[in-house]
Amino acid sequence: MADKKTLVLGATPNPGRYAYLASNRLANNGHTIINVGLKTGVVAGVIIEKPEVIHSDIDTITLYVGPQNQLPLYNYILQTHPKRIIFNPGAENPELEALAIEQGIQTLEACTLVLLATGQY
Repeated sequence: MADKKTLVLGATPNPGRYAYLASNRLANNGHTIINVGLKTGVVAGVIIEKPEVIHSDIDTITLYVGPQNQLPLYNYILQTHPKRIIFNPGAENPELEALAIEQGIQTLEACTLVLLATGQY
């Protein structure tokens, strides 16, 4: 399986959250991860950074931020210009999806954990 460098947006050190599980499973499946969130900490051996540095070599952003909190992140997400954005359950946002599609970014409403478990990631 090819390494799909993934930015986990909404990363958290809370082991009860899906973003935490996704970071760990992505890393365990051989994908390079960038953890980005508002909380401080380390997940899967990677420090959680603030949404400030624009990464230009991202294959996938997996989104764990609810639509009500996404607006301030639009520019960050779109400037990162990943190949695709996965809108995990609860993160679906037709407005952001439309903006991404306009920029040639593939969007997917899916669960990263399920995609990994079924070999579809």
